[in-house]
Amino acid sequence: MKELTQFPLSSEIAMKQNQVIEAPSAFDITRFVEEFLKSLDLKVTSKVTYKRALRPFVAWIQEKELQRAPTREDILLYKQHLEGLRLSAMTISTYIVAVRRYFEWLESKQIYPNIARNVKGLKRSKGFRKDPLTLLQVKTLLESFPRNSLEEKRNFAIINLLIRTGLRTIEIVRADIGDIRQESGESVLWIQGKGRDVKDEFVLLTEDAKFPIDEYLRTRPAKERKDDDPLFTSISDRNSGHRLTTRTISRIVKDCFLKNGIISNRITAHSLRHTAITLALQAGATIQEAQALGRHANVNTTMIYAHNLNRIAHAPEKRIDTLLSLKKKS
Repeated sequence: MKELTQFPLSSEIAMKQNQVIEAPSAFDITRFVEEFLKSLDLKVTSKVTYKRALRPFVAWIQEKELQRAPTREDILLYKQHLEGLRLSAMTISTYIVAVRRYFEWLESKQIYPNIARNVKGLKRSKGFRKDPLTLLQVKTLLESFPRNSLEEKRNFAIINLLIRTGLRTIEIVRADIGDIRQESGESVLWIQGKGRDVKDEFVLLTEDAKFPIDEYLRTRPAKERKDDDPLFTSISDRNSGHRLTTRTISRIVKDCFLKNGIISNRITAHSLRHTAITLALQAGATIQEAQALGRHANVNTTMIYAHNLNRIAHAPEKRIDTLLSLKKKS
């Protein structure tokens, strides 16, 4: 292994040929985590994600009493430990990225060698973690939805919007009334997308997407209909008029699914985003049009939807059934 520069601690720590010179007993590799988190030029939510991702590593390394001089082999053992917990590939990768960034920072501060360099996370599945709804499920859901009370009007407007635009729940949460504007003679909703700091993207609001929103807003108290008010608000006694949370929207969608007999851990609020993109392709949208709807940075993400649809439409399993049916008749 390449000889690293000296690291000025109370005694010298270096790594040569995979041999770690023992650090002083007072040294603890985990005690720099808070300083590392403060150094990150990220949003508060991202810092929280890093903190949570590092927590299992700190607990594991303390349990193994490796705080003084962990090695690359220890990092690989930690990765195996995570795999043994049967966490998702995405979760494990998030944890590994956090550890890797931590040791990059430790090395940059000349505190400890970067023993996590090039340690990889797990490959993500090519498919999606959530399933889309079928066309029949979507029609049944929308046609059977009651729209009498303020709460029912709000919930229908949210679910209808998710299905017709492919928005993420966080984008619904961030939307204000004033974000509904006109572009080229059409109604649009300007949104703050995933990883964005400003509202610099929009989705088209067709008449069928906008009417339920207008219906809901007309029913809302006049004092809660200013441009800078949230588009969708809570009606509970405790948080009346306040912006909804992603958790609340997920619960609203899940309750609607349950009432319509849609029961599956793979069908959640995020499924409605997958549903919108899938329906667009089924209706004849091009890959590029579907990519614009989903606002996918990489067209390969959109291609997964197209591949799945094509796989089903031209399934060779159907040909096998046809062949077997012919043989039965003969």
